[in-house]
Amino acid sequence: MRGLKVIGSIVEKKAPGVPPSYVEAHVLMALEKISSRGIIGRQRLSKTLRVGEGTVRTMLKRLIHEGIVKVSRGGITLTQEGKKLLAEFREEISEEIRVPKTKITVGEVNVAVLVHGAASAVNKGMEQRDTAIKVGALGATTLIFDGVKLIIPGVEEVELEEESIYRYLISKLKPKRGDVIIIGSADDEYRASLGAKMAAIELLKAKLEGTGDFR
Repeated sequence: MRGLKVIGSIVEKKAPGVPPSYVEAHVLMALEKISSRGIIGRQRLSKTLRVGEGTVRTMLKRLIHEGIVKVSRGGITLTQEGKKLLAEFREEISEEIRVPKTKITVGEVNVAVLVHGAASAVNKGMEQRDTAIKVGALGATTLIFDGVKLIIPGVEEVELEEESIYRYLISKLKPKRGDVIIIGSADDEYRASLGAKMAAIELLKAKLEGTGDFR
């Protein structure tokens, strides 16, 4: 998937400088925010991503170099290439939804995304939890859809049919057999979203590495 390679280049260390103080999920969130608003100022994008304006300048410089965004007096917009890149991600990772607090989540605020066809890349969900924690979330809950019900990997016979959260996730995200739902949990929506997206990106990498399509 070309999109992963592109955002990977946006966050990688460029010698002899220091590594950027943002991760792939910040880049995806930036593209989503620019797309949803149509045009956005650098200061507002900085506040949205909760990173400094210097960090945003670095990110934008690299996005411009890749032909993903353009900057004018009016603000920042996606190029056609940027829109194509975001659409490519949408084929793999869904838009986020807010999820109510339940016994299967670990925070007051919860955000879920779906990763298409990534069940084979899931171990016990610990990788997704740890990835979310690294970017400031409290954790993440990983669920696999087996075509009938949602399953927590590594836990035998977790019956979610009786849970309203099961019906909610199915109705909102419409998973197919083999899809994975990741719920990022935190004390605020920003960190929950960042955790869910970063965990989803890492899972997508694992999925594509398994198929030989991540190059």
